[in-house]
Amino acid sequence: MTKYIGQSAYAHGEPQKTGILLVNLGTPEEPTAKALRPYLRQFLGDPRVIEWPAWLWKPILNGIILNVRPKKSARLYASIWTKKGSPLLLYSQSIADKLQANLQTEWGDNLRVKLAMRYGRPSLKEKLAEFRKENVQRILVLPLFPQYSATTTATIYDIVFDELRRYRWMPELRTINDYHDDPLYIQALANSIRKFWSENGRSAKLLYSFHGIPKNYFEKGDPYYCFCQKTARLVSETLGLHQDDYQVCFQSRFGPEEWLQPYTDKTLEKWAHDGLESVDTICPGFAVDCLETLEEMAEQNREIFLEAGGKQYQYIPCLNDSEAQMKLMTDLAQRHLQGWEPPQGEALQASAQAFKAHTNGHMQETAVS
Repeated sequence: MTKYIGQSAYAHGEPQKTGILLVNLGTPEEPTAKALRPYLRQFLGDPRVIEWPAWLWKPILNGIILNVRPKKSARLYASIWTKKGSPLLLYSQSIADKLQANLQTEWGDNLRVKLAMRYGRPSLKEKLAEFRKENVQRILVLPLFPQYSATTTATIYDIVFDELRRYRWMPELRTINDYHDDPLYIQALANSIRKFWSENGRSAKLLYSFHGIPKNYFEKGDPYYCFCQKTARLVSETLGLHQDDYQVCFQSRFGPEEWLQPYTDKTLEKWAHDGLESVDTICPGFAVDCLETLEEMAEQNREIFLEAGGKQYQYIPCLNDSEAQMKLMTDLAQRHLQGWEPPQGEALQASAQAFKAHTNGHMQETAVS
């Protein structure tokens, strides 16, 4: 029997609120093997991420990977960790805080913006529970993944839907699947590249590096590859680039199976061997800088290119919590919140008082009868 969750300490007549659940992938709480082990167990144990049969994958994960990878990953995280903590968490929280501030004038106290992580903390369940306690009855889920994939956006929805099905009073729910071709997103990326070039010079080639997924996920219907290609094409058209000026590649492959190609590291190595002297790289699939951008792209792949004979390697940062990013996030939220705008001023107060009076009267009639 399902145990349904009620509205803890709920007061009838209390105005209902709207919530935005901003979600990113996740990060360990600290750059140590001890912290990495449970984080990797949750991440690599997700059947959306690794689609192997459980009987085959779990022994490999628990018997080999979780005994070897945490220590190695901890060293990598330590190399990009800041005095305030994880870059991914810090930038993501800043986006949430700024989004709350940007919507404050219109919404006042009727809107809550919370950040959650699919893996690690703050968890989705924790933030949904906070919404429930604050009487948030309308929730917009905004994953920080421009290009939809079952391995990212869909697995967030899995947790949200599974948790809400346990609620006695379920909130209204809206989701944003992707924004890979949103004009503000495309313009923000193009302007970021232009600004970088104006300050640092332009290399001979521009490489768009997206996080990879196994090739068979794409063949089974995941649209991620197509969305990545469209993002790069639209940005390149905005910049006026020729097809020979840029290349789309995929990074961060894991395991023995084939992933989306061409691979970022192999492409950089080949370019250097073929005589390409300079390259600029950018990761449009990441909303904020993290391990995969700051360590893998800005450091590891730099070494690969330079050691293979390249002369100049430049990494262009993610949008992070920039003004352009916030303009995009605010616009996305406002569009998807349409129809949920709260009553304003006296209308809001009158509505709450009328509901409370009606409820009290109904309860008295019930008691008498």
